[in-house]
Amino acid sequence: MRAFFDTNVLVYLFDAGAPDKQRLAGALLEREAALGRATLSTQVLQEFYVAVTRKLAVPLACEPAVRALRALSELSVVHVDVAMILEATATADRFRFSFWDALIVQAARLGGASVLYTEDLRHDQVVEGVRIVNPFMEQTE
Repeated sequence: MRAFFDTNVLVYLFDAGAPDKQRLAGALLEREAALGRATLSTQVLQEFYVAVTRKLAVPLACEPAVRALRALSELSVVHVDVAMILEATATADRFRFSFWDALIVQAARLGGASVLYTEDLRHDQVVEGVRIVNPFMEQTE
């Protein structure tokens, strides 16, 4: 099964202000990519670019951000389509998630992921067959 990475986990790869999370995110991505399981979506790629170029304390310039996007796009990428968007509306309603979080869940599910690494949803909750894991919470357990 695949492992889906939400944007917030990937942004830590470039967040020098959170060195523990940066190290853990890097090790997690390296492990899952080596096993051929690392998955993300076109939504994650879009959000990632905005976050690393605008929201970090020390934002990336365009060129290194694009290099990072190119590297991430070598992983398994789920393309968001209309059917997925419609499924996400139902997930958002059923679980009371934001639409954007529901779209991430649907991308993980449709991408064949058994786990979704994110800080944005409740740790260890299972949503439509996908287990939510906050990888930064697990390091303290």
